[in-house]
Amino acid sequence: MAISQITVQRLSLVSSKPFTEVVAVIEAAVGHPDMREFGQNINAARTWHELEQVVQSAIGPSGFMEFTRFNLGQILEKEQGADAPKILRLVVGNPLIMKQMAERVPDAGSYAPVTILVDERADGVHLSYDSMASFLASYGNLAALEVARSLDIKVEALLRAAAY
Repeated sequence: MAISQITVQRLSLVSSKPFTEVVAVIEAAVGHPDMREFGQNINAARTWHELEQVVQSAIGPSGFMEFTRFNLGQILEKEQGADAPKILRLVVGNPLIMKQMAERVPDAGSYAPVTILVDERADGVHLSYDSMASFLASYGNLAALEVARSLDIKVEALLRAAAY
């Protein structure tokens, strides 16, 4: 068994906007395919071109789609009531971008699609993202790292649009 240590860089922004408004901006920017149908369409694609078309029809203006979400604040609300802080974990990405990293560094599949965490705190709504480039840096593959950096730029733009 091999154990590797990876240093991860976290991008965090704080917004003065209400939680629901921040989330609404992200939701408008990412695609929301029916994941069962999306999976069926991926399986049914006979060629790479057909698969690309399936993905392109699923992504939003940001170039990402939502794979799933975890409403962690809902759990807190059950105990603490309506005043509990809101916490939402969004798992977003683009399978075509993931492919470009995973074909060079298979471990990229552990990190993509990515997580965006939106949580409400006393000082505002925090948006957090762990940099894909920091995950992949230790693997030493420059081509995968360039794709990861490009992904990081896109995610950062999405977070900035939602926060400000």
